[in-house]
Amino acid sequence: MWKRCLVSGDMRRRYLISYDISDDKRRTEVFHALMGQGDHVQFSVFLCELNDRELAELKGRLSQTINSREDQVLILDMGGAAQEVRSVLECLGKVYEPPSRVTVV
Repeated sequence: MWKRCLVSGDMRRRYLISYDISDDKRRTEVFHALMGQGDHVQFSVFLCELNDRELAELKGRLSQTINSREDQVLILDMGGAAQEVRSVLECLGKVYEPPSRVTVV
């Protein structure tokens, strides 16, 4: 995943986003929307680093995709993206290993 250029005031925060979608088509659309925004860490769970604008756009896209009476998307704000993920995430069982990122020029 490539890094975006930070503009003054473009504070990135880390969000844990999970979903419970009953319909296959809607579930696939939600998966693809999140796949472009973060790391797929478990079956229906993503870890995303977003600024305010990206979060608002993602919420809008997800709101248009889901059925609000049948589906659920949970968004948990885990704090600033600069903070080490291991300091805010506790794992039981298999340890979560964040993917290593490489900058290619």
